[in-house]
Amino acid sequence: MQISKDMLIGDLVQMHETIPAMLMKAGMHCLGCPASQAESLEEACMVHGIDCDTLVENMNTVLAAL
Repeated sequence: MQISKDMLIGDLVQMHETIPAMLMKAGMHCLGCPASQAESLEEACMVHGIDCDTLVENMNTVLAAL
């Protein structure tokens, strides 16, 4: 399982049970918002002022260890 910044938030939260917690820890507290479900991870990072490349790298590291 590999995360990329072009993936949609709605798809990401369905991929693995740990992903919503990782996104919320990064500062994305609007995962339940219908509009967020159609945003790419990159778009959501831009809105929240999060470095997307670092987030993707960290998420992939965590998922690889599972």
